[in-house]
Amino acid sequence: MSKKFEIGQSIQVLDDNLDGVIVAIDMPYITIETADGFSIRFRESEIIPAISSSIKKELINVSRQKGLEKEPKAKPGSVRIKPKERNLPPMEVDLHIEKLVKSYKHMSNYDILTLQVDTAERQLLFAISKRIPKIVFIHGVGEGVLKDELYYLFNRYDGIKFYSADYQKYGSGATEVYVYQNAQRK
Repeated sequence: MSKKFEIGQSIQVLDDNLDGVIVAIDMPYITIETADGFSIRFRESEIIPAISSSIKKELINVSRQKGLEKEPKAKPGSVRIKPKERNLPPMEVDLHIEKLVKSYKHMSNYDILTLQVDTAERQLLFAISKRIPKIVFIHGVGEGVLKDELYYLFNRYDGIKFYSADYQKYGSGATEVYVYQNAQRK
């Protein structure tokens, strides 16, 4: 089943709260530009055509009528964090290539590194959009190329800080990122 996409088409990303417009097609990858101006590559199987806002509103109305979605009770702009959620462990993103793809033997080192960095950026944007305060990126030790690329990526974002993750749990092969909930600090 092959989906047909074209440049300029609005799409949404499966498994992420991202949408954008297709700016380049280089099969099997499709590059989109998000509303924030980020260009991100995805496989064709990771995206779908965008659902129009009128259809989204209709789906929300139907779910409310059936009692599937509760009306918000909190004041707009305030987020109540349940006591259980305050001490949740951080989100973990394992960037080892064998965790990202089934087979990587056909991939060059450049392709592997690009996929790892793109995955890290997608997960970072997801965490920011979902207000997840801590993310641990497991990159391994190796020669430090991926770690350097991750640090370069993280430095491009305001409102986050990053540091080596818990040595006892991850060794020296992981970096923890803290996302400030009010992005006025760095």
